[in-house]
Amino acid sequence: MSMTTLAPHPTATPDFGKELAFTVVSRWHRKLSANPTAKRSHWRTKTVYFDAVASLVATGSANQLTWKSIVDAAAPHGSRSTFYEVAGAHARHPLVEAFIDEGHTDSIQVALEYRRSDAVAQLLDETKVWSYWSFRERMVKDISAAGPLSPEALEAHVCDSLTRWSRANQPLAAALGHTPPICAVEDLMLIRKGRITAVRAVAQLTDHLRRTM
Repeated sequence: MSMTTLAPHPTATPDFGKELAFTVVSRWHRKLSANPTAKRSHWRTKTVYFDAVASLVATGSANQLTWKSIVDAAAPHGSRSTFYEVAGAHARHPLVEAFIDEGHTDSIQVALEYRRSDAVAQLLDETKVWSYWSFRERMVKDISAAGPLSPEALEAHVCDSLTRWSRANQPLAAALGHTPPICAVEDLMLIRKGRITAVRAVAQLTDHLRRTM
């Protein structure tokens, strides 16, 4: 694993893999993707749009995305109405709202960093999480298997996971000014346990993506 040099922290963190399973993003993802009710159907609709966005960004510029180009790429399942069900001010189960509903100071900070007025940008943020999720799951398994790890080792796992994802999905990782997936920001803040703001966490991981890409 490529390890990023990080500021030292004083204590080791046991069972951190379990903590990662109950973050805001983890619970949001599980609530929608593992739910047999209508939420599951909504998740399938979301993934259609995530896949459409990822495909468009891989072959062109994220700056050229529009709701119409995304709907066309999502055919035959795409439509204006379903697009605005998964993105925009009146979307169902938007990820950023899960942070607001959490109500904690850190989660509100994260929500403010990722609150978008543009529906396409909001969808891009969620697409990054969807694309990154398998890399994060592998990271969680590695952390759980390793046993107690120091905070700096945990941060190195996060950075390495982001590196592997960004190199496999370079155009998507570079979209929105190399903004990291929101779950990576939440993970870093959890590791730091109140010693880093959302603004600083986003800046640190954005800088990491820019340097490693």
